[in-house]
Amino acid sequence: MTDLIAKTAIDRRLAEIVGPTIEGLGFELVRLRLQGGKRATLQIMADRPEGGIDVDDCAAISTAVSAVLDVEDPIEENYALEVSSPGIDRPLTRLKDFDMWDGYEVKIETSEMIDGRRRFKGVIRGTEGDEVLLELEEQGETLTIGLQFDWLSDAKLVLTDDLIAEMLRQKKATESIDETQFDDIETDTESPDEET
Repeated sequence: MTDLIAKTAIDRRLAEIVGPTIEGLGFELVRLRLQGGKRATLQIMADRPEGGIDVDDCAAISTAVSAVLDVEDPIEENYALEVSSPGIDRPLTRLKDFDMWDGYEVKIETSEMIDGRRRFKGVIRGTEGDEVLLELEEQGETLTIGLQFDWLSDAKLVLTDDLIAEMLRQKKATESIDETQFDDIETDTESPDEET
């Protein structure tokens, strides 16, 4: 379990509890965060291995995870459970994410200073071993650097037109909507209570 999926000790413990349940339903845990406040919130992001998760999937995960958490009872205070998709400008939390999103723009933060900086923005160029390859524009020149995956503290896709187009393409590919079912819809403008 990487720190990008679950940062704190309690997050990692919760991920160990709910991860197998989420995987058993055919999904992957993308990120888990327990956030404090007046009422604690357990935020879980999940996705299908091939991408594409909908509201019904989130509801199924929520039901299954709630049952496991009720038995294990790892959170002492009352909390709200939120299950969601990673969204378009999704966090990248696993090494394989950087191969999956090769060619897309990303913002990366590292836990340690590297060449005097912690923040990098560039185009993903896949992985090599346990390094994330990142193409940067530096003073008018293009260079590719390798960042150890373990160095990353945060990584998120940047919302671009290309990314939106790809997400729409994926959504269309996973949905099999029969558009002919909408062809013969008639609109009833009269209320049934009205007499003519």
